[in-house]
Amino acid sequence: MSSFWSHLRAFLKEHIRDYAMFLALLFIMGVFAAMSGGDFLSPVNISNLINQTGYLGVLSIGVTLVIVIRHIDLSIGFLSGFLGAVAAILMKFHGFSALSAIFVVLVLGTLAGLLNGSMVAFLGIPAFVATLAGWLAYRGALLLATRGTGTIIINNAAFNAIGNGFIPDIPGLQGFLPGYHKLTLLLGVVGALWIIFSAVRARSRDKARGFDVLPLDVFILELSFVSFFLMFLTVKLAAHRGISWTLVIVLAITLIYHFVTTRTVLGRHIYAVGGNPEAAELSGVSVKKITLIVFASMGLLSALSGILFASRLQSATTTAGQLFELYAIAGAYIGGVSAAGGVGNVVNSLVGAFVMSTLTNGMNLLGVDISLQYIILGVVLAAAVVFDVATRGRGR
Repeated sequence: MSSFWSHLRAFLKEHIRDYAMFLALLFIMGVFAAMSGGDFLSPVNISNLINQTGYLGVLSIGVTLVIVIRHIDLSIGFLSGFLGAVAAILMKFHGFSALSAIFVVLVLGTLAGLLNGSMVAFLGIPAFVATLAGWLAYRGALLLATRGTGTIIINNAAFNAIGNGFIPDIPGLQGFLPGYHKLTLLLGVVGALWIIFSAVRARSRDKARGFDVLPLDVFILELSFVSFFLMFLTVKLAAHRGISWTLVIVLAITLIYHFVTTRTVLGRHIYAVGGNPEAAELSGVSVKKITLIVFASMGLLSALSGILFASRLQSATTTAGQLFELYAIAGAYIGGVSAAGGVGNVVNSLVGAFVMSTLTNGMNLLGVDISLQYIILGVVLAAAVVFDVATRGRGR
């Protein structure tokens, strides 16, 4: 038993940056569950919480890479709101289908990101100034787009299903586990088994190559923790309406960006630029090219965020995008992105976005005054930055 605790202490000390936000999220959820009499953990609220986090989650993933390369993007909030309005206008007034409107908006978002990246990379304009200009311009563009009609109601059922729809269940199994979404349960079990299999295979491979691996007791604890949390969410979602299309999109984006940042040359170059731009340039990495790619990616995800938000509300409003950038940046920092650049993880940033949404959702559920909500969110963000400074260099 003593060896287990020593192994656990060593593991937490080495991987504190990786797991701190997961533990913080569980702690916050537990506090709200106790204070709300269990209402916070109801299947309906958990499902709503996930869907409400979707548009902020993809923004946090994108802005993570921007911060990693030592820049910032303040334009993403109102760019998201404006492009959501563009999608609404294309469908309502110009006869575009949901698919064609989404395609146009994603292209426009990518071009907007390239514009920001070009100003930063080729003109040498500080990212703060360049994207602040975008913040003002897109705010004005949103007001212009909605000036004649105000709120634009979206009547396209296919588009609205992105933010409000759920994956279909397995047909013919209505009598089996009534009240639960069977496909969601199946996917949750398959996902947990895949995580366990992948982790065991990776550990065996690393051990055979002579690499350091986790002690077996800590390894089993880690897998148990991840599997339990996954199955807990699976059961909660299955007890409502199952996995939403918003969650499918967010998970797909997370997996893609996690793969790119951890398994590709592009990902290594992004972190090299963030760690030391001068050294990266001398080693043959084009800092300008990486800057363009990262900002284009940010524009693309801003467009996707606008689609998710407009679909969720089934409308485009004059205030869409307000404070999105601050919540997304806060989520990235809470998730462990370093203000010094070169350090960040898209999965942890998604968890950071969930921390922000969980705090807001829980405080709304408890009827906390809005002024206190902002103060609490500010304290949490400040604590995350202090944590970053205190643990910098101790993570993997």
